[in-house]
Amino acid sequence: MNIKIATTQDGSHTLFNETIGEHYHSVHGAIQESMHIFIQAGFNALEKKTGIVNILEIGFGTGLNALLTFQQAAAINIRINYIAIEPVILDKSIYTQLNYAEILGNKELEEVFIKMHVSPWNYPQYISENFILNKLQAKLEETQLTENAFDLVYFDAFSPDIQSELWDVEIFKAIYASMKNKGILCTYSAKGAVKRALKTAGFETENLPGPIGKRQITRARKEIGMEDCCR
Repeated sequence: MNIKIATTQDGSHTLFNETIGEHYHSVHGAIQESMHIFIQAGFNALEKKTGIVNILEIGFGTGLNALLTFQQAAAINIRINYIAIEPVILDKSIYTQLNYAEILGNKELEEVFIKMHVSPWNYPQYISENFILNKLQAKLEETQLTENAFDLVYFDAFSPDIQSELWDVEIFKAIYASMKNKGILCTYSAKGAVKRALKTAGFETENLPGPIGKRQITRARKEIGMEDCCR
């Protein structure tokens, strides 16, 4: 794959995959998009902020979502177990040029960011005392997810037009089963077909205002009532 670094409107980098013709983030701002969708609408909306918060990311990509989660979790001093599924590993020549720590104004995050990338794949690693990262080099559709494991899911795959197989009802059913009750799934896509697939899988969905350049995003919740538990 031919991957190039591009600068978005908030000054932060994204990548452009020339093979499929798609950016990894919004060209209106990589950091502002990830903060809006995954941190504000996802991480900050969690009811649970004690013990260990288990997060699943579909598409590790540049590592931006993981870095922002690390920053947010450190600010409120909670423990994170972060699992990311990603089939494509970025070359060192790419990830070492990404400017997220600089744009965030925190030089210490640069060391964290590099550690996230150089840590071995397919094996849990302590990025800090309170942040465990397990990057799985795999395709989502070929991965067996543990049931009732995750509090939060960042669904950040390439678009349904590019990776339609990942936005399938059966995929969402597997993710639903992998989540704890009251768990949250956030994604940038607000397509009707995506929301229908989520609802068919069992999720309750809601439309939220999108970041700059996007009208809406989708947040989905796993809500199991007493009547469902007792069936």
